Amino acid sequence: MVAPKILVVEDEKIQAVDIKNSLIKLGYTVTETTDYAEVVVKKIADINPNLVLIDICLAMELDGLQVVDIIQNIFQIPVLYLTDSFLYKNILENKLQDPFSYILKPFTEKDLHIAVEIALYKHKIQKQLQTEKQRLLSIINSMGCAVLVTDVNVRIEMMNPLAEMLTGWQQTEALGKYLVEVLNLVDQDTGERIANLATQAMQAGVVLRLPDNCRLIAKNGTEIPIGDTVAPIRDSLGNITGAVVVFQDITQRKQTEAQLIRNAFYDGLTALPNRVLFLDRLKQALERCKRRVNNHFAVLFLDLDGFKEINDRFGHGMGDDLLIAIARRLESCLRSGDTVARFGGDEFAVLLEDIKDVGDAINIAKRIQETLGLPLHLNGVEIFTTASIGIALSCSGYDEPRTLLRDADTAMYRAKEQGKANYIVFDNKFLT
Repeated sequence: MVAPKILVVEDEKIQAVDIKNSLIKLGYTVTETTDYAEVVVKKIADINPNLVLIDICLAMELDGLQVVDIIQNIFQIPVLYLTDSFLYKNILENKLQDPFSYILKPFTEKDLHIAVEIALYKHKIQKQLQTEKQRLLSIINSMGCAVLVTDVNVRIEMMNPLAEMLTGWQQTEALGKYLVEVLNLVDQDTGERIANLATQAMQAGVVLRLPDNCRLIAKNGTEIPIGDTVAPIRDSLGNITGAVVVFQDITQRKQTEAQLIRNAFYDGLTALPNRVLFLDRLKQALERCKRRVNNHFAVLFLDLDGFKEINDRFGHGMGDDLLIAIARRLESCLRSGDTVARFGGDEFAVLLEDIKDVGDAINIAKRIQETLGLPLHLNGVEIFTTASIGIALSCSGYDEPRTLLRDADTAMYRAKEQGKANYIVFDNKFLT
């Protein structure tokens, strides 16, 4: 094992020699002693010692203070102060706050040995901690999530580059600020500020998830949907010492979720509600009808007349354009609370809510037929189309959405049998 190298900076020659001899006797390597602060840096660069023993009187000089700073912060070498008076300890109290950072003269060889070993051990542990800290920082900075760390008072202690990017705050300006100043979270639906989740996590001692509707207002005012967790930080004894917020921009996820919802509930061609969403709204209308005595609604089932011939003659591209145009015309015929859906092919369904009687449903059916009867100009071609419409009323005592829809479909086929552009109101006689 290589003996640690020690540089002694002492202006009293006899004492310098005594210290050097004691250190050599204790098994250390002492290649040089010096009493000039200005040459210490060069000596350190030449011999690269493991420890510097410096007389506190030299350290008090301006050059000495600068040298000590260079030794500790540039060369990363530990310093052990030599002093023969508590007076100097008081003068340089800010330099001697750490335990075992100095040794009082006169000292025994044993005292010197203990002080040197402790100084070397402290430096070794500090280097290990610094290495581990750098490793953890590297991991945190390499994460694909933003990370904010607070102390127990919810003041920011650390943030990684991604947190800086998302919040718009640099770590240097955010340090010491309260978390809510930097991580400004609001409820997407209400616009209200979300309570300090870090405080809640520390008080409860559990990991909390950020709300689904959580939005981050960045420093420049940009709003970003974010998600993930906030958790308490515990020391080795289990005491909570702070909190860590891990979050990420979930804009893409929100867009994907919205697209999945659209795919599940809306027609991909016309952007109208599909059968699944229409049946859900129809079910809700039935429930309201059961609770309210005079609440009536109707279902219209539509099938375009001659759509197959148009598709065969002009091609499926023209057929798709026609369906999109029909969807927009159907929407224009309805009130804001009504629903028009595409069931596939050239079949459409309409839910008319809050009607007085069958007359309201018939009037809207006529309006639809009049609107669809107007010529359409698609890709330089003038096209005429009509629709057969079946009407089923809620006042017939339906319990199931599909039953009401079936009867509207039955009425539509009766209308189609009578020729183009007709409507029929369902009657129980159809089933006999």
